Amino acid sequence: MSTNATRNPHWIAVLLAQRWLPLVVRAALVSAYVTGGVAKLANFHGAVLEQRHFGLHPGWLWAALAIVVELGGSACVIANRFVWLGTGGLGALTAVAMLVANDFWNLTGEAHVFALNGFFEHLGLIAALVMATCVAGIKNSSGRAGVQQNSKDFQYHA
Repeated sequence: MSTNATRNPHWIAVLLAQRWLPLVVRAALVSAYVTGGVAKLANFHGAVLEQRHFGLHPGWLWAALAIVVELGGSACVIANRFVWLGTGGLGALTAVAMLVANDFWNLTGEAHVFALNGFFEHLGLIAALVMATCVAGIKNSSGRAGVQQNSKDFQYHA
């Protein structure tokens, strides 16, 4: 993927250059996982019942796994350490949820529409996690991982 940073309007470039922005964006990206993990931890019995409802057995194991991945993966992303591991775990968890909870191919009517939308929202979130991994691997001019700055044109090679 190649882009020319000078194509952004000045006010966008100024916003993207703010040192606090990457942390805020990483926290926002994983905010649903943090709240979900905390809620499951606070009501483990409810988390077990939720896993069983979606046919995941044993429910206690899937609930515990979800908590560890949601909180641990989110911590990796927010801290910008082992981002590949955090996003990989969160992406895998999201893929399982996407396939189990949004089985639009088995539904009709309004339920079909809701599940179809949920499926593609989850897919978009997985794509955002992949992009977070890509961005974490790009070093800026100060040598820090994050958004590349002070570059007329940069190339990202996967």
